[in-house]
Amino acid sequence: MTAVTLTVNGRRVSADVDPRMHLADFVRDTQTLTGTHLGCEHGVCGACTVLLDGVPVRSCITYAAACSGATLTTIEGLDEDEIGTELRSAFSREHALQCGYCTPGMLMSARDLVLRAPSADEDAIRIAMNGNLCRCTGYVGIVRAVLSVIADRRARGIAPLPGAGRTALGPAGSGYGNTIATSVATSAARTEPRGTAAAAGAADRIAAWEPQASFGQSFTIHRPLADVWRFFEDTAKVASCLPGASVIGDATAREVAGKMRVKVGPILADFHGNAEIDRDPGTHSGTIQGSGRDQHSASAARGLIRYRLLTAEGNATKVELHVGYRLTGPLAQFSRSDLVYDIANRLVGVFAQNVDAQLAGTRERAAAAEFDFGGLFMSVVAGRIRSMLRRIFGMTNSPR
Repeated sequence: MTAVTLTVNGRRVSADVDPRMHLADFVRDTQTLTGTHLGCEHGVCGACTVLLDGVPVRSCITYAAACSGATLTTIEGLDEDEIGTELRSAFSREHALQCGYCTPGMLMSARDLVLRAPSADEDAIRIAMNGNLCRCTGYVGIVRAVLSVIADRRARGIAPLPGAGRTALGPAGSGYGNTIATSVATSAARTEPRGTAAAAGAADRIAAWEPQASFGQSFTIHRPLADVWRFFEDTAKVASCLPGASVIGDATAREVAGKMRVKVGPILADFHGNAEIDRDPGTHSGTIQGSGRDQHSASAARGLIRYRLLTAEGNATKVELHVGYRLTGPLAQFSRSDLVYDIANRLVGVFAQNVDAQLAGTRERAAAAEFDFGGLFMSVVAGRIRSMLRRIFGMTNSPR
């Protein structure tokens, strides 16, 4: 057992816990604070969100033993909180809850957003809240509720608190957040408007795009580097090698319009958007940064690809890639980084084969079809099951 001491909703508590006990089990089982709900227990749905040193965290994947010395606020700790009260009233007024299971986590995340959002911006709210899933409401009432609270507070002259008061980066509960632990209790009293520079800085942080996940990848094309570099200069040809992708307009321009068709089970999404392309012939490297939106599903995607070509053995070319992406909307539920990485491995393999074939002149330029994410997803899952069965039977049949 491990001894831990935390300040929970303003009350100092100590307990001996199993080293593997999660924070959600700690507050529910040892403190009887059952307002914190357990949903997926994988840190995906957000139902278990609490504030740890003022930072929203997933309590279902946070070890209680790692939080000793931290300040913890659960949904019960917002009973007398001004922002919490305003959010509860708005959620009721805008019909932002049905079964209510996700609501505690929604309120905890929304409170953090109300503190730091410079203005009532629906797109920014949807992005900031996309880590909290709801199976009932369709999110419209939730977004309206958060919008109304932000708008009302800004209209009353209550300025945003940049970064929600956080002054340093670091793992929640590690001590980095202790400098702002008191913000939960005192931020509602901050009614003096801050300078426009501070508000602008907060606006930049809200609006700035940061990858949700990223990964590196490399592959080899069995053609000379000069040939591959010339091929990469034609964006339309490069796009034709990627299932579902196509480019509209001048393929050699710095900015191009394009689309990506993605099929996930019954969902067929057409992402239309723009990309900005930079190339450096001196280093045979480049970047592609783009964004797109599917009007039908209201899903949005942003991506950043950095690539570099290097000479490999046998007069071949090695392509090094670094990919960062963010997916919001209904399709975001399929964006778990480990699965996306496995799927990306397979997609990159298909892309490399198509590039090789095009350079060798053995493949006609293909019309863009949809990228079947669901089919690749199922093949990845099937591969993992086969691997697991091999390990099980391998262990079973191994000599003792």
